[in-house]
Amino acid sequence: MRTSVDINCSRPVVAAYVSDPDNATKWYANIKSVNWETPPPAVVGSRIAFVARFLGRRIAYTYEVREIVDGEIFVMSTSQGPFPMQTTYSWLDTPTGGTRMTLRNTG
Repeated sequence: MRTSVDINCSRPVVAAYVSDPDNATKWYANIKSVNWETPPPAVVGSRIAFVARFLGRRIAYTYEVREIVDGEIFVMSTSQGPFPMQTTYSWLDTPTGGTRMTLRNTG
């Protein structure tokens, strides 16, 4: 699955907000809880446990941060959960000074 949205806010602000797992329950409707298994902030190797609702079911999984390029890309993949999954967030500047955020989930 891939989706993109243009946000009327600068790329550094959007990227910092989205790449902080503590904000996930505020903007991602399916995420119900977040629990750090390693100390914040997110760095490559950080482990974060999520509980979500998907297709009417509760799923619990642990993501490990795989790649971070500040303001450009943030990649996490499951290290534990019901199925393999990878989530990639990427950000680009828009011509109007905002941010195009792309969210890609594979699994």
